[in-house]
Amino acid sequence: MTDQQTMKNEKPKKNKKRSAEIFGVFAKHNFYTNGFTPEELRTTLEDLGPTYVKIGQIMSSRTDMLPKSYCRELEKLRSTVKPLEAEVARAVIEQETGKRIEELYSEFRDEPLGSASIAQAHYGVLLDGTRVVTKVQRPGIADMMREDFVLLNKLAGMVNATAEGDDEAETLDLKGILHELEKVTEEELDFRIEADHTRTFRKLCLEDESQVSCPRIIDELTSKHILTMTFVDGYSISHRDRVEEEGYDRLEIGKALLNNYLHQVLDAGFFHGDPHQGNIMISGGVPYWIDFGMVGQLSEANISAIQNLIFALVQEDVEAMTNAALALGTVKGKLNKTRLMDDLESISSQYMSATNLKDIDVGKLMGELTDLLNEHHIAVSPEYTMMIRSLVTMEGVLEMFCPELDLFGFLQEKLLSRAKEGIDLKEKLTSAMGSLAATTLRTVKLPGLASDVLRNLVKGRLKISFELTGYEEPFHVLIEVIKNVLIAIFACVIFSGSCRIYTASMPPLIDGVSLFALAGFAVSIALAIYSIRKLIKAAEGKH
Repeated sequence: MTDQQTMKNEKPKKNKKRSAEIFGVFAKHNFYTNGFTPEELRTTLEDLGPTYVKIGQIMSSRTDMLPKSYCRELEKLRSTVKPLEAEVARAVIEQETGKRIEELYSEFRDEPLGSASIAQAHYGVLLDGTRVVTKVQRPGIADMMREDFVLLNKLAGMVNATAEGDDEAETLDLKGILHELEKVTEEELDFRIEADHTRTFRKLCLEDESQVSCPRIIDELTSKHILTMTFVDGYSISHRDRVEEEGYDRLEIGKALLNNYLHQVLDAGFFHGDPHQGNIMISGGVPYWIDFGMVGQLSEANISAIQNLIFALVQEDVEAMTNAALALGTVKGKLNKTRLMDDLESISSQYMSATNLKDIDVGKLMGELTDLLNEHHIAVSPEYTMMIRSLVTMEGVLEMFCPELDLFGFLQEKLLSRAKEGIDLKEKLTSAMGSLAATTLRTVKLPGLASDVLRNLVKGRLKISFELTGYEEPFHVLIEVIKNVLIAIFACVIFSGSCRIYTASMPPLIDGVSLFALAGFAVSIALAIYSIRKLIKAAEGKH
């Protein structure tokens, strides 16, 4: 028996064994009885091993896919896992490069800097003196994860997962979640993708490395299973006290970091997808972005829609807000535009009534807008969803590091700088805020009902009130009538043309009659009968 045949026969045995292990873990946690509670989901993933711990880590940040109670519990999985043995890590590097460790590094530390479910990182110094970090993928982890996803997809239909403890019970679409996780995980398993992300980030998102920077990729020590980059000699941004002890200005660092993040999102359209504290380092007073396994991309259309949404929000222009919101997604069901505008006005009034725009929680605002669009059956693009998650994370980091920063003010300035074709949007915004203040003063002097009517007039809401809601059926009938009248006219045109062909005796002929004329008569009569019947039916239905 050949090695290939042996491997082919061994694979079903391995799958059966792994299936039995998975079933055993699921049975232990009684998934088939009441479904998974958040805590049970976490402990189940821990029992299933590193593959599932990684899945849980990814899921912990996916509030768009899982209820918040699940995400909070899964955050507990973000801890160091058992490291690889030093000999194994060295063997992976040597196999990928075809060289011995001594031929690559003048120093290589066996003790890892950190260990995770897919890979672990080692410090080293290259022969030319460059200090680097090499990330080494766990052997066999890729095949194990792929096999596990195959088995999980088979099991997904059997699992009833519900969110307990929330205001409303929520059933989870496990197959959809697994598909998304499999896609993300497959990308993380190929370190060449992360290397490309890092290079693209350096090219598009770094304007001045004395202000903000990121590591450089060492190409000759990077492959599908290892990733080597320059070492960042620093510490996490979470150590804010250390920044001050070293004599650096937190506010200046925070401004540089925020300006760079907004540049990523609104200029480059390419941004860090997971900007938590562990992925932002401080070295020599300069913030460094690290770990580009997850990045997001925005089209110019996405960016323009976000820009228009913020402008409309500040102006409290509900109709413009509605148009911008619709541009961010796709309507998947029946849309009640009047109710959507009412809900958007409610959000606008809630946030724009703040006495200080610095107090506006931008991440929360954008998150509420996303939730509102989902309620109205408007599916926002995945790119926008990732941007919201990234923004919420970034806002939390800045709130911890430099709470005095005015994120909303920075956002306005950035959007104003994107103004095109000489349109003075700053004047427009200033005028809008002035009008808003004046309207507020006038409103105090007016009876409540009259104030509402005037506000609706100013915003063009009476136009919305007069939309022909409830007239969908008459419009449908009218469209059908017009369509069938056009068919009847077309039938007359064909009949007239057939008469000319008949008179001209255009060949080919059958018993002296043009074949084209006969065909034209037949088609025109059939169309005429069809349209007349439809018109009669429409008339009868109307009555």
